Amino acid sequence: MEGEVYEVGEIMTTTGDADVVEEETNFTSASAHVLIGEIMVCNQDLQKIKEDINDVEKRLKNIIDVLGRI
Repeated sequence: MEGEVYEVGEIMTTTGDADVVEEETNFTSASAHVLIGEIMVCNQDLQKIKEDINDVEKRLKNIIDVLGRI
């Protein structure tokens, strides 16, 4: 729906920083692209966290297996 304009308020990023999007400012295609980029970065960060959690779970399972043999 290109060309549609919406009024938005303050948008918070994951770092707690507020993007400068005033209520009087029109939400444009460029604004949407910036937010989509932030979402993509967050998704990459989330994927890395999931992989790290999986690695920790595997290590814990191995430790528990070793302790179970003692």
